[in-house]
Amino acid sequence: MLETSKQLFDRAQQFIPGGVNSPARAFNSVGGSPVFFEKAKGSILTDVDGKEYIDYVGSWGPMILGHAFDPVIEAVKKAAEKSTSFGAPTEIEIKMAELVRQMVPGVDKIRMVNSGTEACMSAIRVARGYTGKDKIIKFGGNYHGHGDSFLIKAGSGALTLGSPDSPGVTEGTAKDTLTAHFNDLNSVKKLLNEYRDEVAAIIVEPVAGNMGCIPPKSGFLQGLRELCDAHDAVLIFDEVMTGFRVAKGGAQERYGVTADLVTYGKIIGAGLPVGAFGGRKEVMDVVSPVGPVYQAGTLSGNPLAMAAGFTLLTELQENPRHYDELEAKAAHLLNGLNQVFESHHVPVSINQVGSMISVFFTDQEVTDFATANTTDKELFKAFFHGMLERGIYLPPSPFESWFLANTLTKEQLNQTIDMADKVMQEVTRSKDG
Repeated sequence: MLETSKQLFDRAQQFIPGGVNSPARAFNSVGGSPVFFEKAKGSILTDVDGKEYIDYVGSWGPMILGHAFDPVIEAVKKAAEKSTSFGAPTEIEIKMAELVRQMVPGVDKIRMVNSGTEACMSAIRVARGYTGKDKIIKFGGNYHGHGDSFLIKAGSGALTLGSPDSPGVTEGTAKDTLTAHFNDLNSVKKLLNEYRDEVAAIIVEPVAGNMGCIPPKSGFLQGLRELCDAHDAVLIFDEVMTGFRVAKGGAQERYGVTADLVTYGKIIGAGLPVGAFGGRKEVMDVVSPVGPVYQAGTLSGNPLAMAAGFTLLTELQENPRHYDELEAKAAHLLNGLNQVFESHHVPVSINQVGSMISVFFTDQEVTDFATANTTDKELFKAFFHGMLERGIYLPPSPFESWFLANTLTKEQLNQTIDMADKVMQEVTRSKDG
């Protein structure tokens, strides 16, 4: 007899911390047990109980052309027949590097790694090695993986040294991480002036995705570029979410700002475990074996991930219509949801950038972590579970971006809007009762 999601979760908790291999999969923010999935195709997920869901997670971003995209599956099969790994160079790594360079402004050279976290950790090390300076500036609400340098919370204000946000992160590491406010150039200027000649890099999600989708204010990214130039610091764009999603060339293309280094996650492997960091030649040439900054990985450039990623990125490069279609689908969803919430007199702020979208239950414009945190978390819980029951799979947190795939049909988008209306009818009745 097949086990249900609940039975599998009970079993998993005996052997896996929290029953999940990433906290992002847990339902801690919304309550209940996570859904265990068996298969997916396009924008439809099927759980172990046989129930189908319209997917707005997309494996946290990489499934931009849907699950089990046929050309990617075929490419992986062909690559696997030759071997799943060599631990030695292959031609597909070169082809991938050439393709990324064609698609992305400012990427002269690129190094493949195994995750977005590893890419961001490596980029920080490269920036420090290149500048000879130790401190970095990150932004409250931005997330760059679980590296020690990133698990830092701000102290009593933006101008204080950070303190560890997780046991296991040392005070010594924390003192080299400074935290500024997203979309607030003045907070960055103050840090750069207070720690003059000490800041190696500013790392930023050009479109925030880990406190919900929050776009940069006009001039914010350009301002960071100018501040880095003035203070001899490296500008790092964390495009683990935005890379090849908000535009063919990522946020750099969309906003016309070129970073010194850029990091990527599993979208460059079409969902397989992979990451990369790249950028200007003079910065990348400090990386071993050319330069003194050590970074290595025996599985880096894995042939399955490279074959999958090369196939996906080639499709996106050759058919830029995908981006226009995704933009239109996201706009349709946004407009429909706005009408639903307005009809039920529910305060809402919906942010959209390309095919990233987030719903905040607040009457404030959401521009940073403080305003994102004004969202009605209890209402989100009710909304999430109501949608889940009706076959709509959303990120299980009010602070995660939704990701649309171009396999979403008009009918599926309208079904999502209709289900949102039914959920809000139920929530409204519950409150009135």
